[in-house]
Amino acid sequence: MGILDFKLLEEIFPFWKDLTEAEKDEFARNTNLRNYEKGEHIHGGGQNCTGLIGIKRGRLRVYLLSEEGKEVTLFRLLQGDTCILSASCIVKNISFEIQVEAESQMELLIVNPSVYDKIAKENTAASSFMNELISMRFSEAMWIMEQILFMKLDRRLAIFLIEQSSLEESDIIKLTHQEIADHLGSAREVISRMLKYFSGEGMISVSRRGIKLLDREKLMKMM
Repeated sequence: MGILDFKLLEEIFPFWKDLTEAEKDEFARNTNLRNYEKGEHIHGGGQNCTGLIGIKRGRLRVYLLSEEGKEVTLFRLLQGDTCILSASCIVKNISFEIQVEAESQMELLIVNPSVYDKIAKENTAASSFMNELISMRFSEAMWIMEQILFMKLDRRLAIFLIEQSSLEESDIIKLTHQEIADHLGSAREVISRMLKYFSGEGMISVSRRGIKLLDREKLMKMM
């Protein structure tokens, strides 16, 4: 890999500066830059160990999928973020399978899991990064589980709309009712009824263009 690639690795993987020259060379030789289209599946569905993922450009969705086909989003990852759960073969005691898909056009750095595991066992900075990242992602996943178990759907929907608006940097959210239901682990009919209620209260408007936030203050009071 060239100098520019080394710079990119340093930007995305914070432990890079603490690797030895030999470790940097091995890490770089076993890292691929791949492009994905919006909606493309990246991990899951029989892919046990894709590898450590670093996001150069785009947005990832990490979610659980039940045997019945029901989905629930655990967290989203943006430019500069990393995903370790896609390298489940090196994360001990994980007994569930996550799914990872592209929410936009993406450029991803994918590190060979066995090589990263080898380096992490020899380098404390790489090992600490992995442990901290696992802890962070599980905390985010537990927050979602807490919402599902203890929070009413209207409040969860209000949180989602505000967060999605921030991600899209727009007051108009271009997601279907089914896509929102998949994020929240609900049914499309339930989400449609809730959106109709929000619309009747003047908080949003729903049209073919999408869902437009009209009263952020009122939505935020529900959070």
